[in-house]
Amino acid sequence: MCSSDLERTVGPDLGQDSIDAGIMSLIIGFILVVLFMIYKYRVFGVIANLALISNLFLLVGVLTLFEATLTLPGIAGIILTVGMAVDANVLIFERIKEEIKSERNPIIAFDSGYTKSRTTILDANITTLIAAVILFFMGSGPIKGFSITLGVGILTTLFSVYFIARLFTAFYVIKNKEKERSEEHTSELQSPD
Repeated sequence: MCSSDLERTVGPDLGQDSIDAGIMSLIIGFILVVLFMIYKYRVFGVIANLALISNLFLLVGVLTLFEATLTLPGIAGIILTVGMAVDANVLIFERIKEEIKSERNPIIAFDSGYTKSRTTILDANITTLIAAVILFFMGSGPIKGFSITLGVGILTTLFSVYFIARLFTAFYVIKNKEKERSEEHTSELQSPD
């Protein structure tokens, strides 16, 4: 066998194809997650999706400030960030469902759901952040890119879950509570005494 038979040339197109495939998988995964959240949680799913979109904008914005280049490991970090953000929202919404079963006041159930799920969400995100820091200091080039994307993604996820999603969810719960009160008041006024 001649040495020229074993040589292969890899051009920049192969790397671009991998990045394009990574971006396509991110888009497909994101769309499937959005559809699942709307199907499973209805209005809360829409709120979670708004928080998820804002999370991605924050993540891309911070990475742009760092002048990060989009690589395949970076895309993997973004995909993992999407999964962790959805996981946090699912934990919160499931806890709110449990609280609604035992609590008649939806505002208290909403607040208890966020409060009681906080420990689990922080534990999961802090351990992942520790792993990202270790990868950053122990890894090389592409691994560092993944760890930076993952670390920034965890911080933006916590921000979007506890500030953006909670704000929208609070508006929705309070609005429905006021609507419920006005309907009760209207029915009391219309009922003959």
